Amino acid sequence: AGLFIFPFFLFSATAGQLADKYEKTWLIHRIKFAEIILMLLAIAAFTTSSVSLGLLVLFLLGTQSTFFGPLKYGILPQHLDEHELIGGNGLIETGTFLSILLGTLFGGLLILLDNGVLYVSMALLGLSIAGFIASLYIPKANPPAPDLKLNPNFLKETFNIISISGKNKHVFSAILGISWFWFVGTVFLTQFPTLAKDVFYANEQVSNLFIAIFTIGIMVGSLACNKLTKGDITAKYVPSAAIAITIASLALVALTTTMTMPKPPGFNPALENTLYSFSEFLSLERSPYILISLFTIAAFGGLYAVPLFALVQHLAEREQLSRTIAGNNIINALFMVAASLMIVFMLQAGLNVLDVFTTVAILNALVALFIYKRLPEELTR
Repeated sequence: AGLFIFPFFLFSATAGQLADKYEKTWLIHRIKFAEIILMLLAIAAFTTSSVSLGLLVLFLLGTQSTFFGPLKYGILPQHLDEHELIGGNGLIETGTFLSILLGTLFGGLLILLDNGVLYVSMALLGLSIAGFIASLYIPKANPPAPDLKLNPNFLKETFNIISISGKNKHVFSAILGISWFWFVGTVFLTQFPTLAKDVFYANEQVSNLFIAIFTIGIMVGSLACNKLTKGDITAKYVPSAAIAITIASLALVALTTTMTMPKPPGFNPALENTLYSFSEFLSLERSPYILISLFTIAAFGGLYAVPLFALVQHLAEREQLSRTIAGNNIINALFMVAASLMIVFMLQAGLNVLDVFTTVAILNALVALFIYKRLPEELTR
């Protein structure tokens, strides 16, 4: 996880500058072609069982994501009308989390088959080629700042980009809101295996079920944004969505805390076959309510985050938009690291995963109120 996130700190400044200075589809074609080469390296890592090469590929994929992020979000306002931004961002979020879900589930299934490495290799190469071909159909987008002088000092430029993001307090407030979304998402997604095994005495199938329900929830919430806002760029649903996340999180904790969970016969947390299976978990009386709570948290998370992305694109200076998005990516990464550190600190202090969820639920309500108060009044009505 650290290897994948680290490039966002190293290269976001450079990525933002390039995306503002050069024609975006020209850059996208090259970044997507580089992905094909990275997948060939990944295939080599799988076939040779080289952990070091696999870790290098992970770092390079994080680097590729760092350069692609400012392009995919920065190009939207150049091709979409203002009333289409919410829908466009909703589709990107839906596609992103659908890909995460399918990649996680099918990657895990394919690698366990006979000739699993071959199937995974074919999927990686095929998807990367399909992505490159799809990129060829993206319309050109003229660079908003072609005369921008590139600063090779990435450390200095990182601070410059964050300061650009902070000059407009409304843009910066939206960025903080997006980063908080990733903070909450990191807490839940990383703790589902712990929730499944330590609280429900359930196996990996159940933690994958939690991830699937959560991911589908974000997709549904992201798509629902356009329907609810009717294309208007507004943050009026952001506080309601945040409060709903808090309520659903506390409901999840309350349901789980008051459940009577007998340990499976012969329970041994180190042995998967002594844990509750997918079907056994679903047979528990309150399991449907647990899943509904997870879905609700995620759905309102999508409803919370998508309008904030659109606000950044709408309010940021056009010639600085990609650098602003790069700054957003840096702050997102900082919040994800902070979430991981908070989890480690709380668990080492003797608290459990439900204590972590409760803390985040309470913080979420306070943070959302703070961010909402900082947004322009005309966009919150």
